[in-house]
Amino acid sequence: MSSLLHTFEGGCHCGAIGFSFLTSLPVTEWSVRACQCGFCRAHGARTTSDPSGRIAFHVREAEALQRYRFGLMTADFLLCRACGIYLGAQIATARGAFGIINTLALAPQPAGLPVATKADYGSEDTPNRIARRERRWTPLARLV
Repeated sequence: MSSLLHTFEGGCHCGAIGFSFLTSLPVTEWSVRACQCGFCRAHGARTTSDPSGRIAFHVREAEALQRYRFGLMTADFLLCRACGIYLGAQIATARGAFGIINTLALAPQPAGLPVATKADYGSEDTPNRIARRERRWTPLARLV
């Protein structure tokens, strides 16, 4: 693994919302997950994160940003109100702000992206879900 951070850009179809994902991990080593909750399955989401990286979400049109909370209500899932794309999620905790990106919103799609592994978080309670996200999600430059 290199300590050099590489930037991967992504965004919604209409360009209202985007993100920059900075990671030193080679694409082939990304942990790509297919959460089995109804929301992620309906969106076909394939998420990734890097606890040693950084995410910056960019909002070009504030009225297009849709935040959605469900289940344990611990994170904001970020969607574009105009084109419907799910970009990622963010959480604010006592330890900081963390997020994930939906790899399907990356443009271009990086070569070598691993096949997603199924992930089921349905048995987690609130403290365990927050602790997992603090450990596994990527630090955010700032909350949007």
